[in-house]
Amino acid sequence: MVKKVDTTAIKFNQACIIVFSLLGFLFNQPYWVLFVGLVLAIGTIFPQAGLFKQIYQKILKPNGLLKAHIIDDDPTPHQFSQGVGALFLLTSSAALLAFNNAGLGWTLAWIVIILAGVNLFLNFCAGCFVYYQLDKLGLMPHPTSEGKSS
Repeated sequence: MVKKVDTTAIKFNQACIIVFSLLGFLFNQPYWVLFVGLVLAIGTIFPQAGLFKQIYQKILKPNGLLKAHIIDDDPTPHQFSQGVGALFLLTSSAALLAFNNAGLGWTLAWIVIILAGVNLFLNFCAGCFVYYQLDKLGLMPHPTSEGKSS
């Protein structure tokens, strides 16, 4: 079975990550970073429930503001990458809010902003790259199906 990915949804997600995280930094509002981290975490655990994905699918795409660009691709590396981004932003939020460590907190947020920008503008997903490297080393779990051998 060929899996499909809407790259426009991914690009919109990246743009939202950049905008909200950057606004958090510019206005020194760590709760914006926490918000983005939570959106990414929810979207990683429940892919169809991601807020940015919902805005894209229910508002922007139906109203013709953005058009789908569906390609044959595995969504799993993209979900992994989103989960790593969520982990970085949630850790950033903890550093900023709980531990009053602005250096660590904003550095982690900027890592996500920069990598989201690289994905958005240069079409290179660093998290996907890490996923594939870990998979080559046999460190990524793969669900097994009955009657199917590896």
